[in-house]
Amino acid sequence: MPTSFSASPLPVSRTEADGSAVVRVLSYNIRSMRDDTAALARVISACAPDLVLVQEAPRFFRWRKKLARLAAASDLVILSGGATAAGPALLCTLRATVERTEDVLLPLTPGQHRRGFATAVVRFGGARLGVLSCHLSLQKDERHEQSGMLLDRLAGLGTPHAVAGGDLNESPTGPAFRRLADALQDGFATRPWGGEHTWTFAGPDRRIDAVFATPGIEVLGCGVPLALPGVSGADLRAATDHLPVLAALRVPAS
Repeated sequence: MPTSFSASPLPVSRTEADGSAVVRVLSYNIRSMRDDTAALARVISACAPDLVLVQEAPRFFRWRKKLARLAAASDLVILSGGATAAGPALLCTLRATVERTEDVLLPLTPGQHRRGFATAVVRFGGARLGVLSCHLSLQKDERHEQSGMLLDRLAGLGTPHAVAGGDLNESPTGPAFRRLADALQDGFATRPWGGEHTWTFAGPDRRIDAVFATPGIEVLGCGVPLALPGVSGADLRAATDHLPVLAALRVPAS
């Protein structure tokens, strides 16, 4: 595992007296739960997220039951997505008040996998937040086009603040990643915490998973939770083929 950038504790979830909220957001490619589901649930639980932005959720036989089982094992509930969003999904704690959800299927390019977004609008205390989980294409031109669709969809949620995250299939120097980072705050680049690289789990050497936030949200820390209590290297290796990205964000009251 790579060296952590910061050993300082990540702020815990809370609602401030002014109505703003500290929210923990976890982005995680779970590879259709084909690996050690118990290890996956332990990693998620140890991160204590308010929101989980899932990629590669189960999409086929009894996919809802599988995703619900993971949510229950992690003390979470399903918010949106799964097969209806072509893989991206959202989980949340009961701390979130849900206003609405929408699963979005993107245009299908012949020969490529179907892609989509899982989206929602939620409230934590007095903070209203748009949320989007994505898994962008393996093909460069399609991936860049999808990054623009992501920004349009995020703006279309109609919230003063929003967070997006997922598996971008591209490093920070790529055009799709840069397009997102130019418009949004790249959590790790803004306030690095934990580890940087997310792929591959066996010997991570690149960052292709990220959490982004709109301007106005304060990034309190973001990165791979390598040294977080309860997160073991063995569980990270057994859970899936990606490493998760955990961010703590302070969202102003709306």
